[in-house]
Amino acid sequence: MAFQAGGAVPASRTQAAAVPDWTDIYYRCFDVVRCDTAELIEKAQRLRYQVYCLETGFEDPAANPGGLETDAADAHAAHCLLMHKPSGLIAGTVRLILPREEEPHLGLPARRVSPRLAEFPEQVLPRRLTAEISRFSISKEFRKRCDDGLYPAPPADAEPDILGRRAVPSITLGLMRAIVQMTRDNAMTHVVAIVEPALIRLLLRLGIRFEKTGERVDYHGIRYPVYRDMDALLAEIYMRRPDVWGAITDHGSIWPLPARLLARS
Repeated sequence: MAFQAGGAVPASRTQAAAVPDWTDIYYRCFDVVRCDTAELIEKAQRLRYQVYCLETGFEDPAANPGGLETDAADAHAAHCLLMHKPSGLIAGTVRLILPREEEPHLGLPARRVSPRLAEFPEQVLPRRLTAEISRFSISKEFRKRCDDGLYPAPPADAEPDILGRRAVPSITLGLMRAIVQMTRDNAMTHVVAIVEPALIRLLLRLGIRFEKTGERVDYHGIRYPVYRDMDALLAEIYMRRPDVWGAITDHGSIWPLPARLLARS
């Protein structure tokens, strides 16, 4: 990937993006932690167990002993945690499954579940450069005042709380920052995912738009296969929501904008 160093966000565009300041809450309250030890990976798997085995029943607790939700993809995935700085609590986790040439569907579950993702030509989803966003999870501790599922819609009014429903958009920003960082660190250029409708709506509220394949699949309920070129995704976020772009790219230091876009700013 050939990029020029990112520049500052134009002040006029930042002002135009005046909304409940979820980015400020993210900066003040959350940190992305790369899981680079077995202990940290276990913390991610323990949160996944709470969400996927106990809360939703998507995975069988008996098949995941020791209170850890695991699968074969963990062996070729990068993992991150999102930490809540004031309390030290784990607010969320997400992983990025990396492709493996020797496995069916490159070892990406999304390509197995979605026929269209599996059939996309190389110029749309390069085989060796496409990874899968997976296990996007927010701790129940940060959803305990919510009654509308794993990805509650952010309220349009009031200052976000440090815990509870109004923190969810800021946690989502942090997990997206983790995705951008893991994608960069592993030299990937494209991503795919199988996403539930509520998460798609939450991401759109933040100006983050993935392309749908046009399918609906039954995968722990109705889900949508999605994909995106990361360059195009981040450039679009920059144009629509420069505040969000700044939060998830550290103002371009994680993933700088292409020079052609900076020239138009």
